[in-house]
Amino acid sequence: MSIYTPPRIDPSEITPEGLYLRRRELMTGAAALAAAALLPKAEANALPTFYKSKYSTADKANSYNEIISYNNFYEFGTDKGDPAEHAGSLHTNPWTVEVTGEVTTPKRFDIDALLKLAPLEERIYRHRCVEGWSMVIPWVGYSLSNLLKQVQPTSKAKYVEFTTLMAPEQFPGQRQAVLDWPYVEGLRIDEAMHPLAILVFGLYGKPLPNQNGAPIRLSVPWKYGFKSIKSIVKIRLVEQQPMTAWYKAAPNEYGFYSNVNPEVDHPRWSQATERRIGEFFKRKTLMFNGYGDEVAGMYKGMDLRRYF
Repeated sequence: MSIYTPPRIDPSEITPEGLYLRRRELMTGAAALAAAALLPKAEANALPTFYKSKYSTADKANSYNEIISYNNFYEFGTDKGDPAEHAGSLHTNPWTVEVTGEVTTPKRFDIDALLKLAPLEERIYRHRCVEGWSMVIPWVGYSLSNLLKQVQPTSKAKYVEFTTLMAPEQFPGQRQAVLDWPYVEGLRIDEAMHPLAILVFGLYGKPLPNQNGAPIRLSVPWKYGFKSIKSIVKIRLVEQQPMTAWYKAAPNEYGFYSNVNPEVDHPRWSQATERRIGEFFKRKTLMFNGYGDEVAGMYKGMDLRRYF
């Protein structure tokens, strides 16, 4: 087993802030020209009808080109531009998602079946990365609970474990020992059943681009972005807390809960402020990423410095 120990560097050295700000407009233009070639063929087809969700933030959404050109998706590479550059190698048709574990009726779903499982909604969500940058993204999907109810969780189902596709021939990043692949994430069962936790199939009314987690990903808007696992192939309901990819790699830096909390710094940088992509000045980070009214009750009585 290969375990990655993150280097002790400032996040600004990962993607230099000044360099990013100067080249963002050029990258956006280039991404627009390349997008058609990079997206899967399904991109030409419209998603099923969807409606505007009551859960959307009133914040202005980032542009489509900003969202598809600046990503964390280590399966394609560790640089923010690697996912857009290498996304064409991922094949998303056919695709199935297996749901097993502590359930009464384990099932395997293809994408067509998942798309028909519940009405699709457009939800404009804030997205906060642990590295200090953020976006506002108009996802299209529905609450994860719609899927979990289909398999009837048993009383032993305390957590939900998610796994990304393992395919080094399609994901060049998986050929490197950056993490112990495949990528695994998890939620507590009450978090997974919360209506804000959604399965995402689209972006700006179009099917998900590969670099954003096609054909199905998770979005958990009150947690740091690495919790919102991409390109899901397995969902398993379990009794014990799953060993997730980043917790396994660096448990002192990436706790299981990973709730956005400006009062708990990452060991190597502050989480008190963030820079929204497209803006120059930083803004204060909101507790639970601004979703505290909806989710804070799930953590009542917990020491959020210990369970970070």
